[in-house]
Amino acid sequence: MEKIIFFIIQIAVLLFSISVHESAHAWMANKFGDPTAKMMGRITLNPIPHIDPMWSIVIPLILFFSGGPVFGGAKPVMVNMRNLRNPKKANIYISAAGPVSNLLTAFIATIIFLVLKKTNFISIDTINQSLNALFVKSGSLPGLSGLLSLILISLILINLILAIFNLIPIPPLDGSGIIEGFLRGEMLNLYLQIKPYGFIILIALIFFNIIDFIFSPIIKLFFIILSI
Repeated sequence: MEKIIFFIIQIAVLLFSISVHESAHAWMANKFGDPTAKMMGRITLNPIPHIDPMWSIVIPLILFFSGGPVFGGAKPVMVNMRNLRNPKKANIYISAAGPVSNLLTAFIATIIFLVLKKTNFISIDTINQSLNALFVKSGSLPGLSGLLSLILISLILINLILAIFNLIPIPPLDGSGIIEGFLRGEMLNLYLQIKPYGFIILIALIFFNIIDFIFSPIIKLFFIILSI
């Protein structure tokens, strides 16, 4: 029963976080003149328009029951580049909006968490129980403080991972749109030649555990935040 509760909390946090992420993309695209995503109902924190069955439901389920934290993605926001004012600049801002929104969410969750910790509403024992629920999927959460602790800790971790992962400059991740906006001439042409193979490169990074070197500092930062 506890496992089901832990999963519901974490999937709810994930769906909220990807909704923030995709809404930020859609909002920024609209600001630069493309209302496509807005007309598709993507500027919303309602997760339903953002859900991708595989990345928003199946992958998080697999990760959770294989012992990892819940992680996933959403349907990409559609952007019509022909509608954009200054498309090159717009691409940088639209791409960066998602990760920045996740960093902001993680920051707000961190502030709330630290305030509750300093006022002893969330204790060290409660934090340890929340970490067990997050990583080991065992134990119990004592009352409101336990639930808040798990929600805030999940918000911090999931949003940090979403932000940093999406900043990797490999298509189709947001980092590719940012770096593409800055590249010029031969460097841009070279990058565009590599772009069609982005997903294969990303899978290779995951398969050979290179992605772990990127996530390792995030996990360290996460535990530093909890120990403040």
